[in-house]
Amino acid sequence: MRSKIFIDGDAGTTGLEIRERLAGRADIELVAIPAEKRKDAAAKRDILGAVDIAILCLPDDAAKETVALCDALGEKAPRLLDASTAHRVAPGWVYGFPELCAGQSDAISSAPRVANVGCYATGSIALLRPLIDADLIQPDQTLTINAVSGYSGGGRQMIEAYEKGEAPAFELYGLGLEHKHIPEIMAYSRLTARPLFAPSVSNFRQGMLVSIPLALDALPGRPKAADFEAAYARHYEGAPHVRVVKAPANGRLDALALNGTDDMELFVFANETRRHAILVARLDNLGKGASGAAVQNLDLMIGAGK
Repeated sequence: MRSKIFIDGDAGTTGLEIRERLAGRADIELVAIPAEKRKDAAAKRDILGAVDIAILCLPDDAAKETVALCDALGEKAPRLLDASTAHRVAPGWVYGFPELCAGQSDAISSAPRVANVGCYATGSIALLRPLIDADLIQPDQTLTINAVSGYSGGGRQMIEAYEKGEAPAFELYGLGLEHKHIPEIMAYSRLTARPLFAPSVSNFRQGMLVSIPLALDALPGRPKAADFEAAYARHYEGAPHVRVVKAPANGRLDALALNGTDDMELFVFANETRRHAILVARLDNLGKGASGAAVQNLDLMIGAGK
C-alpha cells in the first residue's frame, strides 16, 4: 500500500531536496497543495486530513501553526515529521536521529511525531554521545564545538547573497552564543554543561565539518585516541549511514567529500605526545544534515527502513 505524503513547504531548499529524493518511488504518493492555496488554512487542513504523514519544511512559527491544525483534526491527523527547530526538544516528539542510541530507530518507526535532527547537531551529537555513554567524557565537561557549513543551510537570503557574489568568502556567525542548535545538542548528547559553539559558513554550496578539540589529560581516565575509536566502533556497528574512518596521515579533510550522499564520517585526530585530540564529523549539510536524514526517518516511519 502506498503511503500518502504531504511536504508542507516544498518550495524551500530542504523541501525541494526531499521531494527530489522521493520522486518516482512506487511506495509513496506525494500529495501537493495548489500554489494559489498555500496560505489557505482550510485547504491545508483538508490535505492534512487525507494523508498518512506530513513533512514540515517551514520556519518554526509556521511549523507550529501546521501542528495546531493537526491537533484540531484529532484522530484524522497525520503523523508528523518536522524538519524545523520548533519541536526538537519538545515533549511528545521523538528525536529523529536513528543512530542516537539503541532503540531509537524503533522509537522513530512507531512515533506519531518525529523532530528531524539539525545539521550541526548531527555531527556534534554523533561525536559526543558515544563518548559520554562510555564515560570517556563527563556530561559536565566544558567543551568547544567548531563547525563550518556550506551556505545552503542558511536560508534563501544567504543563498542568494552567495550566489550573487555579495557574501564574504568565509564568516563566523552566531557570536551572540545563543545558537538554536545548542538545546538539542545538550539534550541528546547528554551534556549538562553548555558548550561553546562557534559556527561558520564558507563559500561552497553544501558540505560540513564539525570539530571538537580535547585536552586528553583533562578528561577522566586520561583516554587515548584508540579508546574513542573503540567507543565509536561499538556505538555505530551496523549503522548504514555512519562510518568511523581512520584519520588521514596528512592531517587534512575536505568538507565537500560527502556531498550528494546521506552518509557521515567520524574521525579522531590525535597527538599522543602532546595529549591533544580533535574529533571531527564530516557530512553533507543537505544530506545527513537535513533532507537525507528526513528521508531516513520517513522510511522508518512507513516501514521501508527496516
